[in-house]
Amino acid sequence: MVAAASKRFEENRAGKTMADAQVSIETQTRHRHVTRQVPAGCAACSNRRPGWFCSLGSAVLADLELATSTISLPAQASLFSQGEDARCLYLICSGYLKLTTGRAEEKQMIVRVAGPGSMLGLYAVLSHGLYEVSAESLTTAQLRPVERERFLNFLRSHKEAQMRAVQCICQEYRFALQDACRIALAETVAARLGRLLLELAHQIGEHLDADEFRFPLLLTHEEMASMTCTTRETVTRTLGQFRKDGWISIEDSLVTLHHPERLQTLA
Repeated sequence: MVAAASKRFEENRAGKTMADAQVSIETQTRHRHVTRQVPAGCAACSNRRPGWFCSLGSAVLADLELATSTISLPAQASLFSQGEDARCLYLICSGYLKLTTGRAEEKQMIVRVAGPGSMLGLYAVLSHGLYEVSAESLTTAQLRPVERERFLNFLRSHKEAQMRAVQCICQEYRFALQDACRIALAETVAARLGRLLLELAHQIGEHLDADEFRFPLLLTHEEMASMTCTTRETVTRTLGQFRKDGWISIEDSLVTLHHPERLQTLA
């Protein structure tokens, strides 16, 4: 009996060691992703994306720059926490942050990953409220903070910026709806994971030729599991099946979706 118990202990310890190694590999993969350098001035920035706040006209963008400064954030650093007074909003110039909700000492849920062009805290600032999520950097990041009153004065002066703010709020609504539908309507783990990959592709990825998408691998398998209501092992196994089927490939910290239409049709 003692021998059997000792054997079980060794097997459990080996399993835990393998799990810890997997988490370490995923973390190293996340930090290996190198973000593009941001040139001085928003108008010359290569990270600008159509439809996002930083794609405003040059004259409007120049006025926004006058109301901001530039700050750097190391990886795994907190930018703001849920429930804090929203005194600033932040335009992401480079790098990626994860937005989470829930109490820090209890279970948290990742709402989404935000990348260059995203405006963080927009709803909270416009409503003179509190941050509804927490923001933490996944990679090193550069951001432009804008104080609430300065941003509101900027909006009053530019109708184009007002319309872009409305578009960004609508975008946030669409992201929240996609998140709810992924969890509530997708019946299988494969379908939930497939939809998560598609969401990441559209939110932080780039559209390649032949309807392919590519985006940086920033979330660990554990984090992806929490977003798809499953286990880390199941995520690893399902991603492996996607790769075997030729639907995706993962290389140099980048995920490429070769057949997004097949991920979309999973049920």
